[in-house]
Amino acid sequence: MYLRHLQVTDFRSWEHVDLPLETGPTVLVGPNGRGKTNLLEAVGYVATLSSHRVATDAPLVRHGCERALVRAAVVNEGRELTVELEIAPGRANRARVNRGAVGKPREILGILRTVLFSPEDLALVRGDPSERRRFLDELLVQRAPRYAGVRSEYERVLRQRNALLKSMGRPSSRRGRGEEDPYAASTLQVWDNHLATAGAELLAARLNLVADLAPFVASAYAEVAPDSRPALISYRSSLGTALPEGSGTPEGPRVTREELAEVLLRVLGESRDAELERGVSLVGPHRDDLDLVLGQAPAKGYASHGESWSFALALRLASYQLLRGEMGGEPVLLLDDVFAELDTRRRARLADVATKAEQVLVTAAVEGDVPAELDGVHYRVSEGEVTRG
Repeated sequence: MYLRHLQVTDFRSWEHVDLPLETGPTVLVGPNGRGKTNLLEAVGYVATLSSHRVATDAPLVRHGCERALVRAAVVNEGRELTVELEIAPGRANRARVNRGAVGKPREILGILRTVLFSPEDLALVRGDPSERRRFLDELLVQRAPRYAGVRSEYERVLRQRNALLKSMGRPSSRRGRGEEDPYAASTLQVWDNHLATAGAELLAARLNLVADLAPFVASAYAEVAPDSRPALISYRSSLGTALPEGSGTPEGPRVTREELAEVLLRVLGESRDAELERGVSLVGPHRDDLDLVLGQAPAKGYASHGESWSFALALRLASYQLLRGEMGGEPVLLLDDVFAELDTRRRARLADVATKAEQVLVTAAVEGDVPAELDGVHYRVSEGEVTRG
C-alpha cells in the first residue's frame, strides 16, 4: 500500500498543495513552523478521520475559511482509489471515493492505513489513560474498520446513560428520601443492557488486540533498548477481578462478547448506588487503561526520559509489525520530526524498520537528522511552498 498523490486545500496553514509521491522514502525538510507536520497530519486524517494533534476538526481548517479539502490517491495491490474528504466544522463532514459520495465518512476507513510516530507519542507513556485508550481504539479501527461504528455506538450509549444518571441523582427525581422513580429506574436498566452489549464488543476487541500486540511490543523494546528492563503491556479493566484471569494476555483466555456482556451487566448492577451518587458511569471501556510496565515497575512515573521514548517507539513499531502481518496492505509509515529526539541506537533501529517499508514519509527540520538509509525523494518545505530537490 502506498500514497501516490496528496492534495490539500485550506488545510491548516496550506492554501493549496499538490504533492506527487512514490514508494520508498520521501523526506520533507524545512524549518519548524512551515507546515511539514500539517501534511503528515492530512495523510493520517485520511487513514483515521482524526488528528494526532487536536481533538476537534476546527483547527484543521485554514483561518478564515469554511472548509478544508484533502484528496489522496491510494494504491493497494495494483488497484488505485481516490479518497476526497471535506472537513467542515459545525457541519457534517463529507467523503467521496473515486468521485462517488459515500453515506458516512467512516466508510472510507481501511482504504489507507498508516502508522505515525511523532513527538506527541510521549503522552502514550506519560499521559492520561485517555491517550492509551485512544491509541488502542485507533489501532483497532485500522485493523478492522467496522470498530469505528462500535466505538461510536458505545460513546452514544454512554452519553445517554450518563445524562440519565445525572438526572436521577437530583433531588427532584426522587419520590421520597431513598426512593427512586420507578420509570427512571426501568429506563436505566434499558441503558444498562445497551451499554453492556456495546461495551462488551469494544472490550473483547481491545483484549484481543492487546494479546496480539504484546509480543511485538516486548520484541521492539528489547531491540531499541537492549540494556533496559523488559517491557510488558497488559489491559487494565474497570471490571477488575470480575474479568477472567489472564484476559488480554497472549497466554490468557479469549473471552467472548457474550461472556463479557454478562459480566459487565452484573458489575453495573453492583455499582448502581455509587453511580447514582456521582451521576456518572463508573464501569466500562471508557474507564479502562493500558498498563505499560518496565521490569516490575509502571513506566509512567518510573521510566527515564530515554526509556519513555523507547517505550513510545516500541508501541508504534509493534503496531506497524502487527498491521503489516495482516490482510489489508502494508501501512504507510509516517515519521514526524522524531529522529532529532532519538539517540544513535534508536535512530538506527527506526531507520532499519523504515527502509523495509513500502512507503515512508519523513519530516525533519535539519536534513542531517535523517539517517542516510532513508535518502530517497526530497522536498523542501518553505512558507506556502513545497519544491522537489
